[in-house]
Amino acid sequence: MDILTVATILKPQGIRGELKVKVYLDDAEDLKSIPEVYIGGEQYALMHVRAAGEFAYITLRGIADRNAAELLRGKEVEALREDCPPLPEGRYYIGDLEGCKVIAANGEEIGSVISVTPAHTDIFTLQTPKGEVSFAAAEGVILDVDLQNKVITLDKKRYKEVSV
Repeated sequence: MDILTVATILKPQGIRGELKVKVYLDDAEDLKSIPEVYIGGEQYALMHVRAAGEFAYITLRGIADRNAAELLRGKEVEALREDCPPLPEGRYYIGDLEGCKVIAANGEEIGSVISVTPAHTDIFTLQTPKGEVSFAAAEGVILDVDLQNKVITLDKKRYKEVSV
């Protein structure tokens, strides 16, 4: 089973079990195409989705009140890859990028991707020989993403300009 994280639960919304979530898909409307989600290993039917920018308000079967919704605060919302919408060329699911080896254009190994934080310009965190390093995926930093071989190629000069 190939599972992707599609959102994180921020808080309950109202008294009827609705949840406010931060969506990690390109468009919060894309949640509407997903029939069921997994939270903490439990499966839930996705009953209703209201998209609101990068957030959405969702209703799950079996979560009928605020108390039940409160127990899910802070948890990740996962879905089967086959239920998620296909991505356009040059876009990737975060789960596919995590674990990729990162190299410079000259072949020098820089590290490996620990995590990617979605933002206007995504923030990559790498494990390098010198410890953890973060960088913004600003224009010109990432030259190539080869998911088949799990390798991301960077422009080393641009990487050094934006890394911390």
